[in-house]
Amino acid sequence: MRWLVVSLLVAPLAFGASQAHAQARAQANPSAADIIKQLTPTGSSLTGSATRGIRQLPSQDPAPQAAAPAPTAGSVRQAATGAVGRPAAPPPLAAMAPSVNLTVNFLTGSAELTPEAKRTLDDLGQALSSQALAQYKFRVEGHTDTVGSPAYNRSLSARRADAVVAYIASKYNVAADRMQPVGMGSDRPLVPTPDQTPEARNRRVQVVNVGS
Repeated sequence: MRWLVVSLLVAPLAFGASQAHAQARAQANPSAADIIKQLTPTGSSLTGSATRGIRQLPSQDPAPQAAAPAPTAGSVRQAATGAVGRPAAPPPLAAMAPSVNLTVNFLTGSAELTPEAKRTLDDLGQALSSQALAQYKFRVEGHTDTVGSPAYNRSLSARRADAVVAYIASKYNVAADRMQPVGMGSDRPLVPTPDQTPEARNRRVQVVNVGS
């Protein structure tokens, strides 16, 4: 009888822990419907007004600007290295295009997708294979935290972006030429941190709608 009582007490706790984990995972990443909504261009994105999750694609060459003062040696070094001593990231290809951030879990130092990563990518695959997004192409950016060298992180993030594209293409029949994998490394952290700082929120994939 004592064993039965213990079992009845433990089972709800286990169920509660599993439910809490599922809820936390659901809060961390958007659903397929939310991904479609965030990646669909709106009137606001076309006019360039401030809209959450929207970055405006450059449509023409910027207007000429007045000549800037000659740079000093110190300013050149700062521009070349960035604020934390790493090479500065190149300017983004899109200033404001529909985009979504996903936390995609990989094994440490690996481009192998975990079961949890595949569950996240299943939502992405459903979104990209939907009729609502069928006419668009996407830039799939792999990002890392600052642990490791910049060169290593760029290589690792590129392999992870490739793994994401391969998974979506094979399981959801999304044409590979609709997805451009790019390794961003640790150059554009979602949460700025010092070097060699593990930060799960920076180990992410950003999907950007680059047009039809």
